[in-house]
Amino acid sequence: QVQLVESGGGLVQPGGSLRLSCAASGSIFSFNAMAWYRQAPGKQRELVASILHGDSTGYADDVKGRFTISRDNAKNTLYLQMNSLKPEDTAVYYCHALNLNNNERAWGQGTQVTVSS
Repeated sequence: QVQLVESGGGLVQPGGSLRLSCAASGSIFSFNAMAWYRQAPGKQRELVASILHGDSTGYADDVKGRFTISRDNAKNTLYLQMNSLKPEDTAVYYCHALNLNNNERAWGQGTQVTVSS
């Protein structure tokens, strides 16, 4: 079972940037779809951004133009570049990996992002 570990979260002022990383303990090549989710206090976990093999990406409407998802298969790492951060982006951010062929999936433990002045 692949283990996923997120890093890069923290406290940032509105308008600032953060880059989240999700490092896998093994190869991520078999995971057709990888994604970032987030969960704010009192809210359900929601999809933020996804990336498929072939680098097809998708974003939630409220992060389009501000966030960029990418993956480096050679480094077994998923990234989320977050720019122009807003207080409403405050949440725990989770990495997710899914193998569409056998339904194998994995979650990271989450990393806290707090946007506040």
